[in-house]
Amino acid sequence: MGWLAIAFSKEAWSLYLGRLSLGFGTAVFNYVGPVYVADITPKNLRGGFSSLVQAITICSISVAYFVGSITYWRTLALIDVIPCLIPVLCLFFVPESPRWLAKNGRDNEFKTSLQCLRGMSADISQEAAEIQDYTQNLQRSSEDKILDVFSSKYAHSVIVGVGLMLLQQLGGYKGFAYYANSIFYLAGFPSTIGIIAVAVTQIVMNILGILLIDSSGRRPLLMVSVVGTFFGCFLTGVSFLLQDLHSLEKITPFIALIGILMYVGFYSLGMSGIPWIIMSEIFPVNIKGSAGSLCNLVNWFCSWVVSYTFNFLLEWSSAGTFFIFSGISGLAIIFILKLVPETKGRTLEEIQASMTRGAR
Repeated sequence: MGWLAIAFSKEAWSLYLGRLSLGFGTAVFNYVGPVYVADITPKNLRGGFSSLVQAITICSISVAYFVGSITYWRTLALIDVIPCLIPVLCLFFVPESPRWLAKNGRDNEFKTSLQCLRGMSADISQEAAEIQDYTQNLQRSSEDKILDVFSSKYAHSVIVGVGLMLLQQLGGYKGFAYYANSIFYLAGFPSTIGIIAVAVTQIVMNILGILLIDSSGRRPLLMVSVVGTFFGCFLTGVSFLLQDLHSLEKITPFIALIGILMYVGFYSLGMSGIPWIIMSEIFPVNIKGSAGSLCNLVNWFCSWVVSYTFNFLLEWSSAGTFFIFSGISGLAIIFILKLVPETKGRTLEEIQASMTRGAR
């Protein structure tokens, strides 16, 4: 509906209406998608499947940028209707989340859905028993109120979820993504070549992240990612600082290119997708809706803040802008070291129990 409103718009208000519709749809899909994938996949494959969702998202954005650079914007809007229609048709064949069915007491449908997902010849008795036992214990100890998300019992989970969403967006990725042309122009590097290099780097590093996440674990990959974004932003800031000082002017565009590619590459390796994966894993089913919505709200609000302020920051100080984002990546390093748990190879029930154990 949003893309159609944009494609056939005659006035500005229909563009706003279409963008608002896209905002609602994207916000819901970006949260429900990772949660659903985490709900249905076995623990040994959950990281890879969840990373694949995020990787496809990033790669699709890169493709959209490329198509948008060679087509008229109304044509692009009509093309974008097609990938919106495909999920509508496919969802008729997608089983409901077994954990959601268990939470709502629909035991027969729960077992049917789990059996369908694991294969008709698979033995699901142990996994089904673990999910049902955990869900029943959780419901006996909680009244399932929205305000439960702010109770001390779930403080660790909420701090990790909200903190990762804050740091993911405030680290500046949307500025790099939305204003790549401006950054390359200011750096004195050809924007077309730069954007193609960024798109290729994102795709390659996303694929690498998928291959590594279930072997290396979430936390180490996240650490490597934020260390890389720290140095990428710092190097980009140094290039603009040298430019302001009229020093090494012949090589500053290439320093900027290296810094930008380092940032987007390492961001794509882990920080782009792993916060969504961890967020989908750490919240028990009774607060998953409210806690996940809070994380989603924080994520998109911070995305808007960066998108809105990025141009103003560049006008204030190009070098200072990237040093600020580098500092936020530095804070992310400390946050991950101190608070973020490793979730690799554990069931959702084990992860959630460990994060609430000992809390009242």
